[in-house]
Amino acid sequence: MVTARAAATFDPDGRSASAARGFVRDALLGWGLPEVVDDAVVLVSELVTNAVVHAGTAADVCCLREEESVRIEVTDHHPERGLPSLGDVPSSDRYADPDGEGGRGLLMCSALAERWGVEYAAGRKTVWFRLALPAHVLGTRYAVPATPGSDLPSSTGPVHVAVVQLDEDGRVLAWNPDAEALFRHPAATVLGRPWADLAVWPTPAGRSPGLTDTLRLARWEGGYGLRLPDGTEVEVYGVQVRVRDTEGVPSTLCLLVREADRAVLRSPARTLPGERPDPTGPRLDLMAGPATADDLDGLLQRTVERARDLLDADAAYLLLTTEDETEFEVRAATGLTSGHRRHARFPVESGNRYDSARLPSVHEDLSARPTGLPLLTGSGMRSLVTVPLKVEGRLIGSLGIATAAPGRYDNEDALRLQFAADRVALAIESTRLSELERLRRGSLSFLVEASDLLAGTLEHEQTLALMAQMAVPTLASWCAVYTNGDHGSPSDLAFVLHEDEDRIDPLRDLLDKTPAPEAGPSHGADFWTAPADTAAAGGLTDSPELAGLLGETVVLPLTARNRVIGLLALGVPTGVRFRQEILELAEDLSRRAALALDNSRLYSERTATSQALQRSLLPPELPEIPGVEVDVYYQAAGEGNEVGGDFYDLFTIREGTYGFAIGDVCGTGPEAASVTGLARHSLRLLAREGLDAPQVLRRLNAAILDEGSRSRFLTLLYGELTPRPDGSTELSLVCAGHPLPLRLRTNGQVDRAATPQPLLGVLDDLDLTAEHLVLAPGEVLLCVTDGVTERREGLRMLGDDGLAEVLTGCTGLTAGAVAMRVQRAVERFAPEPPSDDMAILTLRVPTQRAV
Repeated sequence: MVTARAAATFDPDGRSASAARGFVRDALLGWGLPEVVDDAVVLVSELVTNAVVHAGTAADVCCLREEESVRIEVTDHHPERGLPSLGDVPSSDRYADPDGEGGRGLLMCSALAERWGVEYAAGRKTVWFRLALPAHVLGTRYAVPATPGSDLPSSTGPVHVAVVQLDEDGRVLAWNPDAEALFRHPAATVLGRPWADLAVWPTPAGRSPGLTDTLRLARWEGGYGLRLPDGTEVEVYGVQVRVRDTEGVPSTLCLLVREADRAVLRSPARTLPGERPDPTGPRLDLMAGPATADDLDGLLQRTVERARDLLDADAAYLLLTTEDETEFEVRAATGLTSGHRRHARFPVESGNRYDSARLPSVHEDLSARPTGLPLLTGSGMRSLVTVPLKVEGRLIGSLGIATAAPGRYDNEDALRLQFAADRVALAIESTRLSELERLRRGSLSFLVEASDLLAGTLEHEQTLALMAQMAVPTLASWCAVYTNGDHGSPSDLAFVLHEDEDRIDPLRDLLDKTPAPEAGPSHGADFWTAPADTAAAGGLTDSPELAGLLGETVVLPLTARNRVIGLLALGVPTGVRFRQEILELAEDLSRRAALALDNSRLYSERTATSQALQRSLLPPELPEIPGVEVDVYYQAAGEGNEVGGDFYDLFTIREGTYGFAIGDVCGTGPEAASVTGLARHSLRLLAREGLDAPQVLRRLNAAILDEGSRSRFLTLLYGELTPRPDGSTELSLVCAGHPLPLRLRTNGQVDRAATPQPLLGVLDDLDLTAEHLVLAPGEVLLCVTDGVTERREGLRMLGDDGLAEVLTGCTGLTAGAVAMRVQRAVERFAPEPPSDDMAILTLRVPTQRAV
């Protein structure tokens, strides 16, 4: 007895064998018979190939489901080709030459089929085979709509399908012959007429649309009346689809049949008034409340919980495809206490022929035939129904419900769930697209902000801290930054941050005990398992501080200027996985952070070099001069504190006599630094040779000019001081182009202590003279560079007069207090910080000499 039948015809071309294999596979899997699929597909492939290639005709394939077997027939229309002659050929060679082409399908039939045979009729030949069905094994079958059986209408003649096309205004554009046969209106009499003249539309009730509104719907189906030429009406069932032509002009295509033949057009999900309910039971609705564009996770979680409750399941899950549609990602689940990791990923195609994410499937017992879904491993679930989520034919996800009892669900349950999934899929896809757009905008904002923050600093340590702070908690729960060691390998743990501050120290201790990761060959994100292995081996995960700390960890190389300068490690707690968009965002961040880190490293190295050179151009410490207070304030302006600007010196010439200098080299950088170093060391050497101040400066001038193109102008105040027994101090000064020193007397009067003379590095022959003065007890000599006198605010400048005014108020102050008061006056003169180097040298003779 035949219980089900499926048939198809395949054209005589090279693709027919493949199409026939797919047809037979789908038919048998739809009947829940995966055990005979392989043998049937092999035999049909050979027989169809014989028909379309060797016989050169179309092939008719018919699958018949019988009570204990499956019979498959392949018919071609070239019977005169016949079969190989049997005659007295031995049975082993009777049907085909194993090395030839002809007859191989029959040889395979004799080997694989329980029974087979050939039947001839007028103009055709049929080769059939029968495959016995094994005892029923619980397994997987694809859920397909049940055959309509007695639901199909009976017909005494051919079923006519009228095709009518209406223009945008509802006028008839096309009227096919079946329309003429059904409604007895010749095409010439209806073309151009309004459809409202022919259609008898039900009076709208409530929210039911009228005819005009219905014609503008994307799709509609239902029953109404149509007027015949004699004025009578005929009940019809129609399907209307809105279409556009190549120029974008819309029209409506109507397919119409008699009401008695409505099963030809009616969608399986539609029940007309007065019909008995669908045998699959009441329709499911998974939309628990309206979907909001910014709550995808909430929508998915409500969907799985509602699916579980409506079908009385123990667990449910929902997977969404990635953007390239090659992987599923776990986005929501309920009832799965083990093996469930949110955002876990696995391929869409499992490679198991019994599992297809693109068709609704019923898994009767997962313990007998496990599914390829890792989500259910160890969950204890036995029965499973899965249905695809599709939008416009494109797979966007999969919904599954499961229970611990075997054989719980059947074909009807899968069809009901599929109907509900079809309704909720569009809402999910719309919400997901909104989420993706929001994530993209958020990612762009995040990267823009990260770039601004990283570009805002050149401090190496601050850059490391910013990298970690931007990654935690936006991208990961914890972050570790490794930088290259002395030998170029990323072995130095430079910075560690955790979203829970109490776990930073335990995490650092763990990573200190763990070998540093290595950059992968792909220069992308690589998963790292070393921390978990080391922790388990050392028993560190037993501590409460580390409970749940170590989960999935990824390592990204920090690559700048075609070399790896370090590694960025990101981690999440146990049971959590990184989402793909998070990994892509982390890769973008690592590229920006790597360049910022390399820039900060180069800047720090340059700054350290500059500062070391600057320190080498200044005296390491000031000598103590009996009877004279000395204090110096020095500040190098500008980022990086470039070397070569202002300098000062104070040194012993001989016992009882000391030299002091304060100068300013034109420009900055290495060239200016070379002149600064030349001046400072030459002054000491020449002064200790016994030369007086003018001779010292003339020799220094000659040395600067000998530098040629590397020489720079130099303004210099050089003097020698000798404390006297009476408590005063004798000074000998030469001011070569430098701001003049100021003398503060005990009565508050301020005088210039020298006269201007030519600067150094310009003229070959300098006529310099020494100027002498004596500082009495309580008097101060103030020496400054032009960074003090040329301090500006707009067009206003501090100048010599402003400096003298500041100094006037310093009567009675120590040398250090005078220097600090001048420095504060310079800083407060303008709101912006000083833009030039500044050196202040103060000499004061105390009122009472120290004993």
